[in-house]
Amino acid sequence: MDARFGRSARAAPPAEQDPRWAFVAARDRSADGAFFYSVESTGVYCRPSCAARRPNPANVRFHSTVADAEAAGFRPCKRCKPDAAPLAQRYAAKVANACRLIEAADEPPTLAELAKSAGLSAHHFHRVFKAVSGVTPKDYAAAHRSRQLRDRLSTSYTVTEALYGAGFNSGSRFYEKSDAMLGMTPTDYRAGGAGAEIRFAIGECSLGAILVARSEKGVCAIMMGEDPDVLLRELQDRFRNARLIGADSDFEAMIAKVVAFVEAPGVGLDLPLDVRGTAFQQRVWRALQAIPAGATASYADVARAIGAPQAVRAVAGACAANPVALAIPCHRVVRRDGALSGYRWGVERKRVLLEREKS
Repeated sequence: MDARFGRSARAAPPAEQDPRWAFVAARDRSADGAFFYSVESTGVYCRPSCAARRPNPANVRFHSTVADAEAAGFRPCKRCKPDAAPLAQRYAAKVANACRLIEAADEPPTLAELAKSAGLSAHHFHRVFKAVSGVTPKDYAAAHRSRQLRDRLSTSYTVTEALYGAGFNSGSRFYEKSDAMLGMTPTDYRAGGAGAEIRFAIGECSLGAILVARSEKGVCAIMMGEDPDVLLRELQDRFRNARLIGADSDFEAMIAKVVAFVEAPGVGLDLPLDVRGTAFQQRVWRALQAIPAGATASYADVARAIGAPQAVRAVAGACAANPVALAIPCHRVVRRDGALSGYRWGVERKRVLLEREKS
């Protein structure tokens, strides 16, 4: 039994003197499953978080398990369903089933169809799906189709075969979305990115070596480290089939702008970006760009900002996957207590950047 909730029901003091009563009075979900309470005047037993009218403590008894409550002659509350799986667990199962329906369908199911299968209204289902998964049903379906497309392009004989295998009913619909999904033409993707050009330059700043790379669409990598050769190898690994071109004088101006930002964050850093990630990562990165210089936010703050308060760990993962240091300011995300946590380019660099922005 959870040590927070005192002794078993047999030796329980009057309800108001029992430490468990505070959880019932507050309808605290954190106590669900740790104990149950029954009400003698109604003959039912409930979870601590039950939204029913608060009972008279004189009529309340506490039970360690569902079996204890039912052995004492009480029946389950029809509102909080204490004999069923917790609500969060039931919602997670509904979302998991919806994900399977999306993945198995030739055409993405509509929101109404998914909600009906879950036994919820469309609005409620949309809110539950986003809270559990961190993305909307539409974003999940788009990400799944994108994965299918990549897989099909790697194994199909032709682009046409791949696009129909991924569920596109016409070539025009496919080519409207292909660049956003792949970051290049389907033909280039099948060739592993061969033919794409990435221009790059490596410079020095007070934080060490810094590499900036740009595709035709925008900046696709900003990396910091101690060894320029290590940064270059990482760029080569990331774009292994692309043509890497050393910077010309015009590109040198871009890296000078990034170095200037490192030394004096007040100058700002407005660069065209070409960054690709999952729908969830993109949402996190947009939220990071909304954090002003000189300010910080916790991972939990960012999770709430994107409407997925339970996805704190996923937010941390998206920060770690950020390919463009500084331009997407993941260094402004800290722990709940303000302490600095891991930073892809080193915690000491994170500390220096924050100190300079605050000053």
